[in-house]
Amino acid sequence: MKFSDIKYIRPDLTILGEEILTYLKVFKTAKTAKRQNEIISLINEKRKFYDTMENLCYVRHSVDTLDTFYDKENDFFNEAGPEFFSVVKKFYETILDSEFIDELKTLRPVQFFNLAKVSLKTFSGEVIEDLQNENKLVSEYDKLIASAKISFLGKELTLAEMGPYLTDNDRAVRKDAHEAYFGFFEANEDELDRIYDELVHLRHKIALKLGYDNFIDLAYARMCRTDYTSKEVEVFREAVCKFITPVSNELMERQEKRIGIDQLMYFDLRYSFKTGNPKPNGTEEIIVDNAKKMYKGLSNETNEFFNLMVEKEMMDLTAKKGKSAGGYCTYIQGEKMPFIFSNFNGTFGDVTVLTHEFGHALQVYSGRHHNEPEFVWPTTEAAEIFSMGMEFITWPWMDLFFGEDDEKFKFMHMQNSLTFIPYGVTVDEFQHRVYENPDLTPKERKTLWSEIEKKYMPYLDYGDNEYLSQGGFWQKQGHIYEVPFYYIDYTLAQIAAFEIYNKFEKDRESAWEEYLDMCDVAGSEPFTKLLEKGKLSNPFDIEVIKDIISKVERRINKFDDSKF
Repeated sequence: MKFSDIKYIRPDLTILGEEILTYLKVFKTAKTAKRQNEIISLINEKRKFYDTMENLCYVRHSVDTLDTFYDKENDFFNEAGPEFFSVVKKFYETILDSEFIDELKTLRPVQFFNLAKVSLKTFSGEVIEDLQNENKLVSEYDKLIASAKISFLGKELTLAEMGPYLTDNDRAVRKDAHEAYFGFFEANEDELDRIYDELVHLRHKIALKLGYDNFIDLAYARMCRTDYTSKEVEVFREAVCKFITPVSNELMERQEKRIGIDQLMYFDLRYSFKTGNPKPNGTEEIIVDNAKKMYKGLSNETNEFFNLMVEKEMMDLTAKKGKSAGGYCTYIQGEKMPFIFSNFNGTFGDVTVLTHEFGHALQVYSGRHHNEPEFVWPTTEAAEIFSMGMEFITWPWMDLFFGEDDEKFKFMHMQNSLTFIPYGVTVDEFQHRVYENPDLTPKERKTLWSEIEKKYMPYLDYGDNEYLSQGGFWQKQGHIYEVPFYYIDYTLAQIAAFEIYNKFEKDRESAWEEYLDMCDVAGSEPFTKLLEKGKLSNPFDIEVIKDIISKVERRINKFDDSKF
């Protein structure tokens, strides 16, 4: 079906729960592992129905947060999610308690059972109401961000629509645009502080109820990290500070000279060239048409799949009033099709978000043969390898979008990808410190952010912007509110994406086959095992970071950015 034709039906939790519990009774009396395995498949179909309807609601609500019907349905799922997981919890407990568990592990990937085990550590009936309240607070944040109406140059704009002005050639316009953009956050600072303060304390309370010392280990369990801990992540952050921050600082100094200013300010960071940042040629329709050509050139798989995405209308790409911020890819189980959501605004990011989310889409579509809902997506740090990798895989076709500015785009893309990593670990360390100290005041949290920012990004200068100078920047980062501890995943995946780029430079054919092999594995293996499948290095090894970043630095230095 086309996306608009897919019928939404609110799941009846009572009926759905009774059906699954009836299957579990049959499961317990089954005489063979084979029969139990069949019951697991039947239960998975019920779970897929719920997931399909939840994602339909999620997409339609985020496309138009002003739609009252889906706003109410979104409220329903905020309440229903924890209740439904209480049934899924019984499903997991029953499977893990099976007398045929060893034989079942020969019939399904072991990762299914590992994910079931770690998921049980994130839930109990005692926290259902708390989880519902957490969902409501996240929705509050999302609605607040989507409600932004910024008066600028005689127009009323959303946060996404401010994008072109944030990178305007006129420095005065850039400054004014940034002040207007962050002015929205400053005007809503008290509300943003309240929402986050309530989230932190609520998550800490949930963690204590579940037997954790604080929210950190619970968050790792929620992220289904089964093969590393916060200790490995801390080592990674230290490697970033040692090997990537110095390179990032040098690139910022180059940018300062390149755009011809005495002091790089916060409103200059996204303005890479004196001649202006590269912009995609044309509207959404033209970008999509060029993407068709690109994916036809890349492979038969991408050609067929991208055209299918267009035909089924599985994309909503351009910024508009009432639309949620950001970009994402989700999966509609009942159609076995992904959906891409973004906010095109006429900047180079229109192309990177499309290639990024298409990488996600190709991965989930390639893994649609897996019966387990748990395997649609890999764990998030693994999932981001496909998206960030696709950004580089598509480099040979960037002239379709940027014409003569394609080299300018490539330089900026690689620079931004590298300088992003220190920011990404700033977000991660901030969250670790906050949840280690949940009783910090809003002011203390902002002071903490400023301290960590200076550690990883010492070049930052907020000038006379009091809100940002006092540590308010993080409030625009939705992941901190909505999906705590997600952000480190982008940085881990970025290291892998750089390695994918190096592999494609040497042998595109074999590198593409290895990429597709990883797509096929989907979520059936944990992060480090997926890396092995794709013949990629482990980013928790400091020497790996050092080696990959040195290669990236050499590649960046091959660009003569003075001519841009």
